[in-house]
Amino acid sequence: MTFQTYNLFVLSIIIVCFGCVENRLNLLQLQDDIDKLKADFNSSNSDVADGRPIFTERLSNWTERNEKRIILSEIISMYLKILENTDKSKAHVRNISEELYTLKASLSDGSKKMEDLRNLTQLQVNDLKIQRKAVNELFSVLQKLGDTTNSLKRKRRQFQRQCKC
Repeated sequence: MTFQTYNLFVLSIIIVCFGCVENRLNLLQLQDDIDKLKADFNSSNSDVADGRPIFTERLSNWTERNEKRIILSEIISMYLKILENTDKSKAHVRNISEELYTLKASLSDGSKKMEDLRNLTQLQVNDLKIQRKAVNELFSVLQKLGDTTNSLKRKRRQFQRQCKC
């Protein structure tokens, strides 16, 4: 499958997933619009089957609800970038774009978290000032990590007590 077909497939997944949450989505209309978009991109081309999926494989690695919000927010942003270069005079392109913008707005916390991750990867850890600040915050970071792991252990213990396996 080509990049476009996998993208459209993942877009369908996103729309279906959020269709359960967002009652505003008209899934039948969107499916028709996506079919038209597939035709625009000629996604039935034989090279679409080549290679690995673009987004669906990555989606399976994100299991928790909040994690999924982060990755879905980024995937939706990528679809919006793809649609920037399409003919917006077509109604189906406008409909899909509008729905994606609506979904993106509902995932604004995911966008912020993704931006935080990007900013972390761009930190200049060789900078002495950044190193000093990081070392100054190390104890607080480890405390938060300890709180998180203790919370998870506590939840597991509670579940084991409740479970009559």
